[in-house]
Amino acid sequence: MLSTFSIVAADPAEREIGVAVQSKFLAVGAIVPWAEAGAGAIATQAWANTSFGPRALELLRAGEPPEQIVQTLIAPDENADDRQFGIVDARGRSASFTGARCISWAGGIAGDGFAAQGNCLAGAAVVDALAATFRSEPGTLADRLVEALAAGQREGGDKRGQQSAALVVVKPGGGYGGFNDRYVDLRVDDHAAPIDELARLLELHKLYHFPAAPEDVLAIDDRLGRELVAHLARIGALAHDEGPFGGDARDALIAFMHVENLESRVRADGTIDRQTMEYLRAFDTR
Repeated sequence: MLSTFSIVAADPAEREIGVAVQSKFLAVGAIVPWAEAGAGAIATQAWANTSFGPRALELLRAGEPPEQIVQTLIAPDENADDRQFGIVDARGRSASFTGARCISWAGGIAGDGFAAQGNCLAGAAVVDALAATFRSEPGTLADRLVEALAAGQREGGDKRGQQSAALVVVKPGGGYGGFNDRYVDLRVDDHAAPIDELARLLELHKLYHFPAAPEDVLAIDDRLGRELVAHLARIGALAHDEGPFGGDARDALIAFMHVENLESRVRADGTIDRQTMEYLRAFDTR
């Protein structure tokens, strides 16, 4: 029984669709979230019917609206009263279903671009916080989903406690190398504070895989160039620690970034992003 709270959501402008979930259950990310770029997402929980995942994605792919998908899924299911799920499509249409036998407190909210739901919760305030935080939080879809989980947890979350959490965000060509749609796929399978750990992993994922925002791109002027040279020498990537940022230093910086899995942030236009600069400043050679 997945006593769980989750949120499914879409950002049509960015062509992103995602699911975030937390539960007092081992490896909740292996069961609840299902998502496909260009189609939509479903979180299936309570006494989860995992066949709802691929079936819902097939129906979303065909353009069936979430409200109709709810009826299509529960009609043949003799245990529908034990199920709970939320659905969103790529356009932001949504629906949430809670069966009559789900463990109290149980319920959901479907709004423009999201569906939030949970069962065996501390109270209705958990789902209210999921919805309100998602609506008001700035940032990427991934940021907003994790912040919504954290807000739900602050209201008591799963009344049995915490154990695992997961975040999936899909977008066309969003996966590594552009070969699939898995823009973010993070799981915390067993942890005392899984949402906090999920947030930490998301920040690492953004560092390694998200493109730099325009406001984070810095021109390598003389001051910044000399700082770069000093840092590269400090970490043993460059033989000298003074002077302008020239060809040797540029090659050393690129080599360092490849070793540290920052290759997606390598720039050839005389600039560096703020995140790479902060990473280099904090780099510990011990």
